[in-house]
Amino acid sequence: MWGIIGGSGFEKFDGFKTIELLNRETPFGEASSGFKRVRVGEHECLFLSRHGEHHELLPSEVNYRANVYAMKASGVKGILSFSAVGSLRTELAPGDLVIPTQYIDRTKGGRKGTFCGDGVVGHVSLAHPMCEKAGAIALNLVADEDWTSHFGSTYVCVEGPTFSTYAESIAYRDMKADIIGMTNYPEYALAREAGLCYLPCCFVTDYDCWDTSRPHVTLEEVITVMRQNNSKAFSVAEKVLGNSPKFFKDCECYSQGLRMGLMTPKEALPKEKGVWIEMLLR
Repeated sequence: MWGIIGGSGFEKFDGFKTIELLNRETPFGEASSGFKRVRVGEHECLFLSRHGEHHELLPSEVNYRANVYAMKASGVKGILSFSAVGSLRTELAPGDLVIPTQYIDRTKGGRKGTFCGDGVVGHVSLAHPMCEKAGAIALNLVADEDWTSHFGSTYVCVEGPTFSTYAESIAYRDMKADIIGMTNYPEYALAREAGLCYLPCCFVTDYDCWDTSRPHVTLEEVITVMRQNNSKAFSVAEKVLGNSPKFFKDCECYSQGLRMGLMTPKEALPKEKGVWIEMLLR
């Protein structure tokens, strides 16, 4: 089963039919509001609005650990993540779908980016931080859509909530980043620790301020593009959910994460952590 996390512009989808609200409580606090089981056509999945049901959470206020844990504990095998991003490249235009395969973390250290700590030590590889197999399948599934899709880009994640200065925007381009957003870190890292397939689908809303040939975009313009991108994301969700076996069969993500990277012996783990560690390792 898939779990869908919707970011800005993807807080809800008209085509989702709510089946039941789910428990938001986790060992890491509450998951974002609006956590529920939904039906999309003939298929069921879990859905969670990243910033909360009413968009009440700043990017750095999102409880990423609780969100990913709640998904895993509720039985998902993969997370389909929808996000709005700015473009750092001319060829990545507003309205385009970008499936990034690499990340650069430029947040400021306040986000809790691991389930480990306080008596639990583990190290997992983020050399390939998302499921590239899933990305390639998704790209093929949307090949006949009337928008342009890209695969293999690099996403730089910034703290927010303010957008970049011109100097920062230029620096990110020099770092070979292609798109810029505020929320995929630490989501992808936690999904990896949890042994989940992570498929990020980012829709471009505007060009970041590096391009001085264009006037600075307004929030109203961004919201207009977001609304158009919402229907595109729903189409992606329909196709991904309808082809789940292609994604989940022989997915290497399940053999990674803390299942392979936990260094603290289980018998030495603090007792209060044993139950949730076992859940992440299953």
